Amino acid sequence: MVKRGIPGLAGPEHIGFTVPDLEQATEFFVNVIGCELVYSVGPFEPNGEWMSTHLNIANSSVMRELRFFRCGNGTNFEVFQFEAEDQNPAQPRNSDIGGHHVAFYVDDLDVAVEYLRSVPGVEVLGKPTSSGGPSAGQRWIYFLSPWGMQFELVSFPGGKHYEATATTLLWHPKD
Repeated sequence: MVKRGIPGLAGPEHIGFTVPDLEQATEFFVNVIGCELVYSVGPFEPNGEWMSTHLNIANSSVMRELRFFRCGNGTNFEVFQFEAEDQNPAQPRNSDIGGHHVAFYVDDLDVAVEYLRSVPGVEVLGKPTSSGGPSAGQRWIYFLSPWGMQFELVSFPGGKHYEATATTLLWHPKD
């Protein structure tokens, strides 16, 4: 069988996203989520066409700072704060093109939800939901950061239904 895809691919190394206030985001990731700030770099000022060539953004954009966070046994986060004339300040919803969310696995969903409900500025959406079909055994809930970014908590301590017959399992942060 011929292997397809990017030669040498090992897996995701980081997920990058832009926030409106890097100090607020650092407070959230470190003190609410429990990530560790590893390092920070910046600012990066515009230099010719570097921004459009390398980042596909306006050349006048300024990346004030970026910070790297380590969050448990998972991929790293690269969090940016930009200033750009053409910046869209609206947070995309899941239904928008480019919409996204970051999901964290927790051992006890109910304990984690109770904790999040006690954190000022965090909005928990609804009540925990139980999945069906191949995802049966999983419970989940969405929540919003103080700046409106979407996150999810998931838990499936007994596994998911699909695992009983699967030849390939999804990656799990507890493995």
